[in-house]
Amino acid sequence: MEILKVVIADDEVRICQLIQALVDWDSLGMKVVGVAHNGEEACETVQSCQPDILITDIRMPGCNGLELVQRVKDADPDLEVVIISGYAHFEYAQQAISYGVGYYLLKPVNKGELKETLQKLQKRIRERKESRQSHQELVNRSRRDDDHLRANLLHRLLDQPEQAVSEESLTGIYHLQISPGVFQAFCVKADYGRENRGTHTDVLMEKVEEVLERNLKAPGRELVVLTREDYCYGILNYPEKEKEQIRRSLKSSLTQLDIQKNMFRKVSFSIAAGTAYKEACRLGESMQETRKLIQERLVRGNGRLLERLGQPSDLPESQLLNDYLRRISHAVEVFSIPNGTEAVRELQEAVNHQPGVQGWQILELVYGAADIFTASIQIQSRTEVLEGFRKQCGQCGKAEEIFGCLVDFQEKYLKEQAERYENDTIRPVRKAKEYIQNHYSDPITLEEVSEQVGLSSAYFSVLFKKTEGEGFAKYLINIRMEQAKLLLRETNLPVTEICRKVGYNDLKHFTHTFEKAAGIKPSTYRKLYG
Repeated sequence: MEILKVVIADDEVRICQLIQALVDWDSLGMKVVGVAHNGEEACETVQSCQPDILITDIRMPGCNGLELVQRVKDADPDLEVVIISGYAHFEYAQQAISYGVGYYLLKPVNKGELKETLQKLQKRIRERKESRQSHQELVNRSRRDDDHLRANLLHRLLDQPEQAVSEESLTGIYHLQISPGVFQAFCVKADYGRENRGTHTDVLMEKVEEVLERNLKAPGRELVVLTREDYCYGILNYPEKEKEQIRRSLKSSLTQLDIQKNMFRKVSFSIAAGTAYKEACRLGESMQETRKLIQERLVRGNGRLLERLGQPSDLPESQLLNDYLRRISHAVEVFSIPNGTEAVRELQEAVNHQPGVQGWQILELVYGAADIFTASIQIQSRTEVLEGFRKQCGQCGKAEEIFGCLVDFQEKYLKEQAERYENDTIRPVRKAKEYIQNHYSDPITLEEVSEQVGLSSAYFSVLFKKTEGEGFAKYLINIRMEQAKLLLRETNLPVTEICRKVGYNDLKHFTHTFEKAAGIKPSTYRKLYG
């Protein structure tokens, strides 16, 4: 086999010496052919030695590490580059990653990580060279087919959990090496916060997969992982006696991933581990439990291993969404961002006062509210808009951020609707409706409302009927009657008190008006619907 050539570049002589001494280069099939102590010298050494691998510090005098990476990659795109970065130089490492550098080491250089990185590079270089030969292309194609089959298995467990898998299908269809033991699903989630999506997510999630494989792979185990945006899902098959060891390995993975925080804009990680079952047919069950468990970071906090979901809270979702619908409908009607925000805050307060609410319940409740809002405001391309909202929520690691997403979501579309309809024709009517909504309990008149919107009563009356399809008086009565129905259903207030609260001083007149609108008397309505 051809010996792979390596060049080391660092302005500190002892670092170069350390890297040379940390690994047995002969056993890796590699040879250090050059050492440089500044950027210009490194460029000349690379040009003259034509190495397969360059290991370079990110900061050097003369031509710095970033300029060096650009120059050598332009000259030889196949050259594999490993950057060395100190904790104080994360911003330089981030820029190097954008240049195509996929491997980096943190100071002080760790022997195990250096060796593991070199082994990965060795494999990558060998495969690239051998892929030019037809035989290796066939091997690569077979490997890709296996990867595709394994990815399909995880897609099936995620999207079609009701279709159980068997040990026979895992080995025969998906080509897994199954051993006696247990089957378990898990998930790693990277959170950036709703304001700060990572720009190098692919590099980050590749690092997640590397960490998982390093910690979980072992003889007698089978591991399959799949990345979906900021989630990395996986399944494990291992001997039952290794349960606690697997748990420690997952926690160790979380610790190792934690060092990526500063490199990737303060990202945070959480890991969820589903129940381990002896039956392969219950893998789908473990995966669905994992999908709910990973949302527990919203209430328990991120940066931890999440286990044991427990019983969900008796969250009155339908009642909460009905209350939200009533509030948001009013906000949409008058394009009021504060009223919309208040609707979300009341929803959040109701959840906060409900003991034992689980993260997935909060997520589903907010998704339901967004669905109601988009229907109320009649957003075009509603399906795509809701999908985008869900993705934004998926970046959040705290429950309050989820509700914040809903506030921002409402504000954006309420503003758009307000701008669309805010013109000289309907502005007075909108202001009038808002005034009526806030003063229906007062003895308001057409003249009073006309004065509020700055129009003559005659012109306002015509404009209101043309815009709303009904006259001012009828609209006011309908508002008062709907509020009366609400008070009759949801309170124990006497009818006389309700009469006054909705703007009537005469109980007989109120009763007559209510009976005309509802078809029954107030007392009968309360008996039927209260």
